[in-house]
Amino acid sequence: MSSVEKARDGRNVLPRPGKMGNSKSHSGRTCCSQFLPEEQAEIDRLFDALSSQKDGAETSPRSFSLKALQARTTLLLGASVEPGSHVGEALPPEMLARLYDGMRQVCGTGPAQGSCQSVSREQFTVSLSHLLRGSSEERSVVILKMISASGGPVKAREVRKFTEDLVGSVVHVLSHRQELRGWAGKEAPGAPARTQALAAQLLSELKLPGGERLQGPQWLEGNCDRAAIEDWVFRVPRVAMFLSVVVHRGLLVLGVPPDLAMLVPERQVEPGQELTSLLDVLAVIFLSSHLAPRQRHCWRLLFASHLHGQSFSQLCGRVTHRGPCLALLEDRSGHVFGGFASCSWEVKPQFQGDNKCFLFSIAPSMAVYTPTGYNDHYMYLNHSQQTIPNGLGMGGQHSYFGLWVDADFGNGHSKAKPTCTTYDSPQLSAEEDFRFEKMEVWAVGEPVESELAKGKKSVLDVDPGAQILLEATGWTRQSAGFPEIPDSHSADQ
Repeated sequence: MSSVEKARDGRNVLPRPGKMGNSKSHSGRTCCSQFLPEEQAEIDRLFDALSSQKDGAETSPRSFSLKALQARTTLLLGASVEPGSHVGEALPPEMLARLYDGMRQVCGTGPAQGSCQSVSREQFTVSLSHLLRGSSEERSVVILKMISASGGPVKAREVRKFTEDLVGSVVHVLSHRQELRGWAGKEAPGAPARTQALAAQLLSELKLPGGERLQGPQWLEGNCDRAAIEDWVFRVPRVAMFLSVVVHRGLLVLGVPPDLAMLVPERQVEPGQELTSLLDVLAVIFLSSHLAPRQRHCWRLLFASHLHGQSFSQLCGRVTHRGPCLALLEDRSGHVFGGFASCSWEVKPQFQGDNKCFLFSIAPSMAVYTPTGYNDHYMYLNHSQQTIPNGLGMGGQHSYFGLWVDADFGNGHSKAKPTCTTYDSPQLSAEEDFRFEKMEVWAVGEPVESELAKGKKSVLDVDPGAQILLEATGWTRQSAGFPEIPDSHSADQ
């Protein structure tokens, strides 16, 4: 077993500050850290920087106050200073206060008896160890202190406010550190609609002590004890991931969290094209969490109606044979919704796809609807046929799709009475039959060579409407049936 494995295998015992070699804390408990030695050294340097700030607050020589944490002083981490590393600017004030409350009320291996007015080295280490490396039980101890000073049962509405603050802090810190990877993240003051929507989606997994889920305003007055918070953190890993981003990038400690690249995929748009997407960073984080790991690193724009035209032919030409992709649109009432196609789209009169497909909603609420197993009507794409529907559909059946974009581009429907048979999804649009002007399709993951080869088509392949027009005039395609010459270069690469 290597030294790293040994360190991972057992927790490091921290000496009491000023008493090297003494593993006992002031309370007589052993302080356990789950950090590697080099990581612990970085934690210690950050604590030293915070505790050395002269802020006028009454603190012990080896502790720091909330004012120190909020200070607009650039913290020296190791031998380098990262631009824009003001902790007080990187995180919203309410999240800084929550972090501080969580730290100052945790001592040793459990909650402190009484309330401390500053944060000691031991409290700082233990709280960060719990938040970044701890079990669901350990995280729940700190989270409860971040929600309420009592640390006991809290109201569900208090958990909701904490969750909204956590979601908002993720956007804030990623924007401040310029790590949005191309996605928009600017938010209006207060709790924006998508912050509330993602927080509500996370909270939908919270169970009250009696096993009930949050289903309305009356549930918000229910009590949540530590067991309920622990169960929630265990079943919703994004809570721990969001806390990791807030701590890592807010305090600039221990570098970039390993999950950050999986949290926010890189946004790729053709050079020279300006796009204000229907997706913001919160919608991207939400959808990415439901994809396979290999599909979370980069998303490539295939089609946007305001860039490529209000044309179903253009849509077909740009999205077929491109691998898995997300299609979404916004109806005229502001509802944003769509579907994930786990396989390449193909123009043909049969249903296609597999049970990895799903439908989703982004606004006014965030939700994902997965296959029920009732049928295999996952995906459908057809064009220029006389006797069967022409359009793009997912779920349900002909004329009653869970999501349908008609070949008469700009028209669609979402018919679910009461839910779509394929995905168990409700009506996604504001009206059953809707009009839309904005539609986007994003390929997810790196392009696959086989898919790129299939995607190399002539202008007639890309635009089926042009092919129909050519044949109607009596001309024939001289190149039909000839093999394509492989090309090592592609606009998608």
